[in-house]
Amino acid sequence: MSLNTRAPETTASRAPRSARPVRRPAVERRPVLGAFAVLGYIVMIVPILFVVAAAFSGGDSLKFPPDSFSFKWFGAAAAYKPFMASLLQSTELAALATLFALVLGVPAALALERGRLRSKAWVQGLFLSPLIVPELVVGLALYQQLIAALGVSSFAALLVGHTALLIPYAVRVTGASLALADPFVEEAARGLGAGPFTVFTSITLPLLRPGIVSASLLGFVTSFNNVPLSLLLQGRKFATLPVTMLDYVQQSYDPMIAAMSTLILAATVLVAMLAERAVGFAKIFGGINR
Repeated sequence: MSLNTRAPETTASRAPRSARPVRRPAVERRPVLGAFAVLGYIVMIVPILFVVAAAFSGGDSLKFPPDSFSFKWFGAAAAYKPFMASLLQSTELAALATLFALVLGVPAALALERGRLRSKAWVQGLFLSPLIVPELVVGLALYQQLIAALGVSSFAALLVGHTALLIPYAVRVTGASLALADPFVEEAARGLGAGPFTVFTSITLPLLRPGIVSASLLGFVTSFNNVPLSLLLQGRKFATLPVTMLDYVQQSYDPMIAAMSTLILAATVLVAMLAERAVGFAKIFGGINR
């Protein structure tokens, strides 16, 4: 005697696939919103295309469309000593600021996601406050308190400012990685007798790895391209690449600045593509909105 465990067919299940409702994309369901999105992409991308095209100009002035095609300005940008020196200094500053932001932000994200804080919203708002306060205000305050009052070097002041600027990214992105993870895995490890250090290194840290990688890349790019803080805090002995490029534009108007911008853009896109293949930004940043 056999039992038929299959659920009875309903009218909706017997309906042919062609008759079932088709889910349309959001752009088709909301044409006005889609039009604004396309307009936003055009406003952001078209100026970048103008700069990239001007970088391959063979003329001596920065204009679009270029008179001829040439790679000479890329070689000139690579041979310009102020650009190369400030490139190394910006890389050093961004790497250290990213490291310090992760050292401070990852424990904060663990406390916010796994801890039982009574004023969780207040603490989270405190860590995210550098995103709300204008960078010019932060830079002016750091200049008055660190450089003018205490005589701290410009590099140290910049490191403090960039670290404070990157902490919200470290807290938010690593927190999103924890929010997507299953907390019962850590509880199961503790139930099997694993100590706190073993649970952190064997369970929690692998769960955090995609968020840490994503926060590192996002923080590095943000610090490297920062202008307001660097403009207020840098001194004669230390200059970041964006501010050096800004000073160059005020003195000269040739395509070398467009060539240097194109090189930075290409490096950023390459790093983002490699990180997307290795980690997957969509999975991490999709969890931020949860």
